[in-house]
Amino acid sequence: FVQSLRKILFGNTFHVFNYEWKKSCFKFREPYSNLSYALEAERGGARAIQMAVQAHIIKYLLFTRPAESCTMELGEVGDKEQERALAAALADILWTAGEERSATISLVTSERCFTPHLDYKLDNFTERLHLFTFKKKDDTRKFIYEHIQCFNEEGSHGVILFLYSLIFSRSIVIQEDLDITSTHLLHFSLGNFSCRQALLNLLLTGRASPNVFNGSLLCDEDGNPLVQPLRGVLARSDVGFLHWSREQAEHAKLPVVGSMLKTPKLPIWVCNINGTYGVLFSFNRSLLSDWKMEHLFHLYFYNGQPTQGTTAILTITHSHHWESGSIDNQGDPEKRFPSLEMTIRTKWEGAAIDWNGTAPFF
Repeated sequence: FVQSLRKILFGNTFHVFNYEWKKSCFKFREPYSNLSYALEAERGGARAIQMAVQAHIIKYLLFTRPAESCTMELGEVGDKEQERALAAALADILWTAGEERSATISLVTSERCFTPHLDYKLDNFTERLHLFTFKKKDDTRKFIYEHIQCFNEEGSHGVILFLYSLIFSRSIVIQEDLDITSTHLLHFSLGNFSCRQALLNLLLTGRASPNVFNGSLLCDEDGNPLVQPLRGVLARSDVGFLHWSREQAEHAKLPVVGSMLKTPKLPIWVCNINGTYGVLFSFNRSLLSDWKMEHLFHLYFYNGQPTQGTTAILTITHSHHWESGSIDNQGDPEKRFPSLEMTIRTKWEGAAIDWNGTAPFF
């Protein structure tokens, strides 16, 4: 099974994770601080996974944790509550990937579990995996909580272990999720591995759909039938996704995110902004169900960068439209049209955005 795991990740059996990935885990900021709900994030490809888990941590803290503990602010999360939130978030993602019937967790043991083939490159880690499968979501959560150090401690390979668990939870169905545009989950470029959209969709929806549009695409732009359908997102999930890239926008190649991802069940979005990931969220559950709430509302943004000391609070006015032409057309495009603002406008077209005194940083 380890060869299959490598192939679904890398497309071959000889690639191994680099140092950036190996040192990545799910480590929170300081307990009881302004960012006590927030994970520290890496610069490399693991950041997409960390931010997807971050979105599910926010889901737990704001919307799904037991009622008696829901009175706390996001800035009042203690170390035990951080661990509970992480366990709940990881279990939530794995259970959804297992179609709410089972979840599999991979941990590392001291003994090597298989003898590798000649074309398999050892990493002294994957060969020592031990799998634990659960048939109840709460048992999954409890097991992760009891072994939380395997995911949140430095040197634990926490992100890789969770990624393996995700693939085992989805099982061989993952091959059926993919299409000819994506046959594996990681993309190798400039010496690092980054997450393909299929992996991000697996984290958000439980299905490794390679595209961001709704449903499946059966024909090309000219109406000719495709040899194989291109697979998009089939159902609305709790956490959504927004995407904006200045380079793609300038070349009119920005993929249009479908309503399934753009309008999730809860007001939380993982954002891919110029290839860097962050999380946008609201405390107001009604934002997605009551159009009157969209006239004036607040969004909160966290992107995991060590330089971010507080959550950015943005005030969105959607009742009178922002005009791009009303801004001086000289100077740096990023200063005139901050990328985060352009991302928000893919969901709320023409929205006026106030950073409330914070200098736009994304």
